Amino acid sequence: MSSHVLYVPSTNLIGRGCLQQAGPYLKQLQFTKALLVTDKGLMSNGIVAKVVKLLEENDIGYMVYDEVKPNPTVANCLNGLQVFRENNCDSIVSVGGGSPQDAAKAIGILATNDGDLKSFEGVGKTIHKSVPIAAINTTAGTSSEYTINYVITDEERQVKMVMVDKNSLAAISINDPELMTAKPKDLTAATGMDALTHAIEAIVTPGAYKVTDAAALAAVEIIFEYLPLAVQDGENIEAREQMVFAMFLAGVAFNNAGLGFVHAMAHQLGGVYDLPHGVCNAMLLPIVERENAQRDPSKFPRIAKAIGMKTEGKTAIACAEEVIEAIKQLSGIVGIPSNLSELGVTDVDVEKLAQFALVDACAAGNPFQPTKEEVISMYQEIL
Repeated sequence: MSSHVLYVPSTNLIGRGCLQQAGPYLKQLQFTKALLVTDKGLMSNGIVAKVVKLLEENDIGYMVYDEVKPNPTVANCLNGLQVFRENNCDSIVSVGGGSPQDAAKAIGILATNDGDLKSFEGVGKTIHKSVPIAAINTTAGTSSEYTINYVITDEERQVKMVMVDKNSLAAISINDPELMTAKPKDLTAATGMDALTHAIEAIVTPGAYKVTDAAALAAVEIIFEYLPLAVQDGENIEAREQMVFAMFLAGVAFNNAGLGFVHAMAHQLGGVYDLPHGVCNAMLLPIVERENAQRDPSKFPRIAKAIGMKTEGKTAIACAEEVIEAIKQLSGIVGIPSNLSELGVTDVDVEKLAQFALVDACAAGNPFQPTKEEVISMYQEIL
């Protein structure tokens, strides 16, 4: 029997009001001057102000870097590193969804490792642990705040670089659903479908095992029940909290089992066309899983059961077809666009996208390795 390594931060605060419990933990971690990494939107809606109050109450100095883009770039991270060094910071507090979290990891890694950020693309390319990061999450989707993955856009190549690196793991993650209320419907939908993609890819990947399966299947069950409620009513704190739990479980799963071709393909759409990651995942998920099921449908009855479907007397492929249809229906209910043209993208270089997808760090986790022609064909379905 093979052994496994389970990567999660040493401390994870989760649930309503947990932000208020974070101060003593940050002091224990010896945060004295933190770079607060966030974006302009979070600066304007009052969320960063809550974090600043927390830092001030606990006598922790800070310098704000709020220039993070929706798909952070290499230059974006280098600018943040410069602010970190010029202000003699010793730690990072990241506030936001996947973009500020990913940028914070990149800055933290660059602060302790020599070399170009591009040289860290791939798996385990650094030597030293990041500076301590307190990752305060504001969306229930990416799981970037407590996983070993981060994604940065190389603006020169128009490629999303995937870094899978245990040295980027945050010292503490904070998931308070009270920071997630009143988020726009489209953001809630996109991040929720991102979490669903994490869960399903973590189930079908050959890297899955009992611990990751248990977490991912629980996440699937919660997302199908609570994502429509969270989208419908952004102030529904119960739905928000349940989506935090689902995102956390999905993150535990993919952080330790791996992902697949949905992410490999979605990364390219984000890198070239600067599209929302969760939306790209949602559009591609039923297409890629249909192809996965045709090769090996054995995992899909368990997914069907998690969704609440009756599986007795049904073949695995029949269960897979029902799961794929349910994913499409959920996307429709929460308002995910059905194709790229709805996002304003009409001139798509599918050959370039396919070429990059085939060498993406997530591609190896897929149950089968498609040809370039098969990847092109899958992209064409969402044009």
